[in-house]
Amino acid sequence: MRRRGAFTLVELLVVIAIIGVLVGLLLPAVQAAREAARRMSCSNNLKQIGLAMHNYHDTHNVFPTGAAGCCYGTWPVLLMPYFEQGNVADLYVSWGDTSSTGVRYSGSPNVENVTGRRYDMLTCPSDQENSPIGEITSHNYAVNYGNTSKTQVSNLNGVIFGGAPFSADPSKEFGFHSVTDGTSNTLMVAEVRQGQGSDLRGFLWWGDASGFESYLGPNSPLPDRIYSSGYCKPVKGMPCDVSSSTNPTMFASRSQHPGGVNVALCDGSVRLFGETIDLETWRGLSTSRGGEVLELNQ
Repeated sequence: MRRRGAFTLVELLVVIAIIGVLVGLLLPAVQAAREAARRMSCSNNLKQIGLAMHNYHDTHNVFPTGAAGCCYGTWPVLLMPYFEQGNVADLYVSWGDTSSTGVRYSGSPNVENVTGRRYDMLTCPSDQENSPIGEITSHNYAVNYGNTSKTQVSNLNGVIFGGAPFSADPSKEFGFHSVTDGTSNTLMVAEVRQGQGSDLRGFLWWGDASGFESYLGPNSPLPDRIYSSGYCKPVKGMPCDVSSSTNPTMFASRSQHPGGVNVALCDGSVRLFGETIDLETWRGLSTSRGGEVLELNQ
């Protein structure tokens, strides 16, 4: 009977090479599938936030205030009862304190009870988590402060402020009645990335970072602006610089998803807007009463 010979070294190397090629082809597909699942999870988070915003509006006839100054609470605390975190919101003290002597977001017991926790519904799984100050967490979704700056200056280098559904001024509240551009044409909430280390981008408990501005486009190569270099740590895809009179505090919508950012519109729908979107269209989408004629053909 004829005996079968063993594999030769050449045959073994060929088999190993074929396996290597197959693994090389498979890994990108696996990574793409994982990112698709993460993006879907992120989109669902925005859908739930949008629904919570609508429920809040049904109760109060306005959207939640974006922020009470720098340090006395931001919109996530107000929205918590509408996404099954009401017991946590009840533990937050001094929201909107007008005397400026109450407990800040960074003080006890707010850190232990609220701001030192991470909330899955406010976190995009594609991003890297961060806690820039002690245990206080950063997150990934910010409300729309319009097309100029955080303080909503009326004219920023020729860009005229066209209204927004949210403000960091606690004396200002807006509702659907003020969205005259149409709820399907106005941004409500968009993704932002969490800065790393001491970088305060995505630090939603702090008034400045509670919103995004559309002066810069999605995933803009131009820098975000913040008032202190100590809170600005550029990394790939997240340039930043110190703010000035011509470029005041502003944060672009950014994400780790390839090609764009997830956004919840005021009608509750969620879309992925490409980073190649026309800048004027993007700015027009963030205004609530700008009267722009928009062509959303992407």
